[in-house]
Amino acid sequence: MPTLPPSPWITRFAPLVRAGGAVLDLACGGGRHTLLFLDRGHPVTALDRDPGQAPAAAERIAADLEDGSPWPLPGRRFAALVVTNYLWRPLFPHLLAALEEGGVLLYETFARGNEAFGRPRNPDHLLERGELLRLTAGLTVVAFEDGILDDRAVVQRLCAVRGEAVRRL
Repeated sequence: MPTLPPSPWITRFAPLVRAGGAVLDLACGGGRHTLLFLDRGHPVTALDRDPGQAPAAAERIAADLEDGSPWPLPGRRFAALVVTNYLWRPLFPHLLAALEEGGVLLYETFARGNEAFGRPRNPDHLLERGELLRLTAGLTVVAFEDGILDDRAVVQRLCAVRGEAVRRL
């Protein structure tokens, strides 16, 4: 079972995901967002190097996304993609291709300036100012934040939709 509660950002925008639509929880860790979407009635694919901590009700896929292996979900489309506390820039073309029309991208990770608060400090794992908007160009932005979170981290958060249709919260 997940030890952390789901991110308030992800919880806030979860209602935008098409009812019953498939969700990909990328770099799922303990599965806190996998569980959130399972509880909302979505089939969830939990992808991680070690997805064994994700809820058993999910489709669990073990894959190292950074070792140069091919994208493990070719041709699959999702109503939502959820990514938190993870950044591997080469994945963005795959993520955008995996988002179905009307699909929701929910992304939240660390940004430059986080070095003052702790890990991660490596610039390879920190977004530059506005970088998340640039990496997801072509999607319709519903909400975006870039700044200090609770005096403990610097993050960028994005909720964006493929296409024009945005459902009410």
